[in-house]
Amino acid sequence: MRGSAGTGKTGIRDRSSPDAGSQHLGQSKNDSQCRLLQAGPRYCPDRRRWRIAAQIRCRLCDSQLDPAEELPYQSGMGNERISRRLSAILAADIVGYSRLMAEDESGTLSALNQHRRDVFAPCVSRNNGRIVKLMGDGALVEFLSVSDAVQCAREIQETMAGQDNPAGIVLRIGVNLGDVILQDDDIFGDGVNVASRLEQLARPGGMCVSYVVQESLGDRLGITFQDGGQVSVKNIDRALRVFHWHPQDASPAPGNAPGPAGARSREPGYSIAVLPLDNMSGDPEQEYFSDGISEDIITDLSKVSGLTVIARNSSFAYKGRSIDLRIVGRELGVTHVLEGSVRRAGQRVRITAQLIDATDGSHVWADRYDRDLTDIFAVQDEVTLEIVKALKVSLSPRERANIADVGTSNIDAHEDYMRMRGFLFFPGMDAEGWRKAVAYGERAIARDPGYADAYGMLALMHLLDFHNHWSGAPSEEAMQKADTLVRRSLELGPDSIWSNNAYAAIARWQGKLDEALQALDTAMATSADYALGWFTRGEIEIAQGKLDDAIEHLERAIRLDPSFRHQFMQFLAMAHFLKGSFETAALFLRERVFLVKDTDIGRAWLASALGHLGEIEEARRIWQEMLEINPSFDIRNRLARLTLADPSHGELVLQGLEKAALIGAA
Repeated sequence: MRGSAGTGKTGIRDRSSPDAGSQHLGQSKNDSQCRLLQAGPRYCPDRRRWRIAAQIRCRLCDSQLDPAEELPYQSGMGNERISRRLSAILAADIVGYSRLMAEDESGTLSALNQHRRDVFAPCVSRNNGRIVKLMGDGALVEFLSVSDAVQCAREIQETMAGQDNPAGIVLRIGVNLGDVILQDDDIFGDGVNVASRLEQLARPGGMCVSYVVQESLGDRLGITFQDGGQVSVKNIDRALRVFHWHPQDASPAPGNAPGPAGARSREPGYSIAVLPLDNMSGDPEQEYFSDGISEDIITDLSKVSGLTVIARNSSFAYKGRSIDLRIVGRELGVTHVLEGSVRRAGQRVRITAQLIDATDGSHVWADRYDRDLTDIFAVQDEVTLEIVKALKVSLSPRERANIADVGTSNIDAHEDYMRMRGFLFFPGMDAEGWRKAVAYGERAIARDPGYADAYGMLALMHLLDFHNHWSGAPSEEAMQKADTLVRRSLELGPDSIWSNNAYAAIARWQGKLDEALQALDTAMATSADYALGWFTRGEIEIAQGKLDDAIEHLERAIRLDPSFRHQFMQFLAMAHFLKGSFETAALFLRERVFLVKDTDIGRAWLASALGHLGEIEEARRIWQEMLEINPSFDIRNRLARLTLADPSHGELVLQGLEKAALIGAA
């Protein structure tokens, strides 16, 4: 394994293999990085896309951009690339800072530093935020969800209002949701500018939010905003509708809302991303083994309630790439990163691992394990427990037992299971890959007929066949195989994470929504960090019409697996749409269209949202793009697949398209 460079404080990830995932992150095939940086980002007049100076015209206000030249959503290349994304931005400053400094400079600075250390920074950390920069009396913070940003602002202001404040430190806070440009450690753009203007409009000790923030949030946090009407502000070319909140006007904040029944409670604490361990065996065929150990460690760490663990998809997005681990921490929103390597030779295996503090790149813990292959399960347990110990996270007896439970003692069966699991996570899965995965799964359960997780994973493979028809068998036959396997999995491991998550996914498509939710409750009692579990829950809740719950759980899925936000964003937008929050839905759907160039369903829902908003010309342009992608698209057929419990929800989608004259009335 190649370790950190220089003084040992930076944690540079030094890999020799090319960036296999670069095209998925929007990297230009003709390598225009220098031109991107020289030109610099400029915001389009329509306020919905970024372009590169005057060299490239915007796809929405002029001619079509070359997709390779669009600013990528996520850089993955440290400070060598510019990237954009949709973020919630919190801007804060101190009221009367110049006066306070003039009266007592040293006392004011001391009080400010204490406030940042004891109140501001802990609130940001608890709510999954990232402090972008501190500017004298001000601060700029980025969040992946509106609810996190608003909750953070409320906690800060309520804490300040409830304590002695002899130095007179009083904050104004503005919160906005919008596009931002990321370059190096900084963010800028229209989304940031609006947040800064909102902060200036806030009452001392309160917060001011944009319309899209208020609409997106709804009543999920129990906050009542006062409508401030339309306001014109400096350097923003449109009037802003603003909303105000102040702790003096609010009833006491409710305690944390209860999560899904059975879901494990979690105190705010450390968060970690486990990067794929380097395969140092010199044999590419052993890649599955190093990946499998990484995935097992992720699974084990997710059983610890004092840790938030980023999903495998997001961690593995860094596979084979040279990147500063501090940047990984910022991009994934984690406090720590685990990296290492695996070398396998015959029946011997060497695992090296080091835990890095993502805030400064320093080493927290490192070790090397030289063992016989038969001890691999014990080594994985040791790595997990050493990480827990290094972070001083408490571990309950039940959590310790869950970590020790690997589901099998058969090394060969587990290797087959790891090979099968590798195919499940492979984005380019096809019929040939599916057949190989099924063969590995069947061999795993033949080697260990009591291996519950292998049955559950194999059941998911047949669910994929139900959707993709890779075996050539009728859909009903594929679903029956999936059902039989997952029930056997539950018999063998009624509390297994994989068994219950597999059953939830299968039951959802069988129309057994309540049973699916019960299975998710059981899985989350052991691991609350399964992003796809939160996504499945949100998807089911949309069908049931529980839209506020769906939004909360889909936002949690995005926090745990930010690299999959392009998939989760569609359903998050749908939940907002069905609540009637068309402006918020349109914002998320534009992000979806930007991230997934060929999405037909994203464009269809966006066209409907624009129809409701009266933006008819753009709705028609988006609808035409959708028809070019999929000329046979049938919106009514797509709505039927969602099995929406409330018929009016499907009608709402059709009404937006009718308003734009894109479809005829039924």
